[in-house]
Amino acid sequence: MSRVDVSQLSEHVGEQVTLRGWVHSVRDQKRVQFVILRDRTGMAQVVLEKPEQPTQLNAAVSALSTESAVTLTGEAVADERVRLGGVEVRLQSIEVESPAQPELPVAEDSSLEKRMDWRYLDLRRPDRRLIFEVQTAVEHAMREHWRRESFIEIHTPKLMGSASESGAELFKVEYFDTTAYLAQSPQFYKQMAMAAGFEAVFEIAPVFRANPSFTSRHDTEFTSVDVEIAWIDSHEDVMAFEERWLAAVFEAVARDYGEQIRETFGAEVVVPTLPFPRLSMEEAKEMLRAGGHEPPGPGEDLDPPSERALAEIVQRERGHEFVFVTDYPVQVRPFYHMRYAERPELTKSFDLLWRGIEITTGAQREHRHEQLLAQAREKGVETGPIDYYLDFFRNGAPPHGGFGFGLTRLLMRMLAQENVREVTFLYRGPNRLSP
Repeated sequence: MSRVDVSQLSEHVGEQVTLRGWVHSVRDQKRVQFVILRDRTGMAQVVLEKPEQPTQLNAAVSALSTESAVTLTGEAVADERVRLGGVEVRLQSIEVESPAQPELPVAEDSSLEKRMDWRYLDLRRPDRRLIFEVQTAVEHAMREHWRRESFIEIHTPKLMGSASESGAELFKVEYFDTTAYLAQSPQFYKQMAMAAGFEAVFEIAPVFRANPSFTSRHDTEFTSVDVEIAWIDSHEDVMAFEERWLAAVFEAVARDYGEQIRETFGAEVVVPTLPFPRLSMEEAKEMLRAGGHEPPGPGEDLDPPSERALAEIVQRERGHEFVFVTDYPVQVRPFYHMRYAERPELTKSFDLLWRGIEITTGAQREHRHEQLLAQAREKGVETGPIDYYLDFFRNGAPPHGGFGFGLTRLLMRMLAQENVREVTFLYRGPNRLSP
């Protein structure tokens, strides 16, 4: 029994074919029965005539429940009246591999929480599948670009002996006779790769944040995309890499999925032009005030309403969906960000905003050991637990910088979804540890 995908039916007209998939719907009429079967490649119409004395096969079709897993065999027949590809299958046999309950516990219009409870059923919807097809294309395009530029993929540990970012957002786990922490970021280890001479690295991996936030853009476990590059002159080199990398990713997605995304989600994948607009934090706040929006005060980061307002202004005035905001004050950046020699209150750092949400945080790192140690002490960072990290800079560390990139935030905006939960295979948040 050789299975034929629904998308291949037109190649098998006049032949007996076997389809395998799920029952999408059943129309049991007086003289004819229709089954719409769905597989990973599309939907097909399967038809069976119904005589005055119904057969066992008619009874089997009548007993079908939607979402049952079935194997159907029949003849593929061309019929231009059939909306699903102009081909239908005249049913000859049916095998129910696994029946579904007559009443499913979740529907397309169920609440988000209910759909998360029954995520495997929610993911059977073709539009949900498309989300993860696009995710696959995004990651593939990212890797293709990294390979072209000779990056090395690394896999950093997710169990750590100390914090990599803020101790306030750490998950503690028992680790034999001591305590370990789930990694908030691969930051320290990708910098170790710079000290190891790898020069350009990336990682796509889970990170963990004990952040009790219930917003549409936060989660406690998410996929982070991380990049680090050596021998840079400033954070401008990092931004220049990121914008051409993103342009390549968007070009690939627009080519392969642009039409499907437009038809399914009503969203347009716009390949960005280079370079992206750049605004210092001071310039961004001035632009916001001029546009009638009052941003947070001096020394403070942009809040979400300010990010949305700034993106709208940049789109309107500069015709671009992306904007780099640079030169963040030291108060809102980690100790390992490099500072300007002439303006030590500012860091050589940036965020990238797209369609009103931050998708990247990046910077040039401080690679000079004594300066790094001084900045850690100034920030009140206990250096004992991170001695291993400080050691990376004792023996010839190159100038370097990089960024962390939020994959789910990108997908949420690209596919016009309202919540990162929609674009996460299985979401984890403060109140969700299952399924």
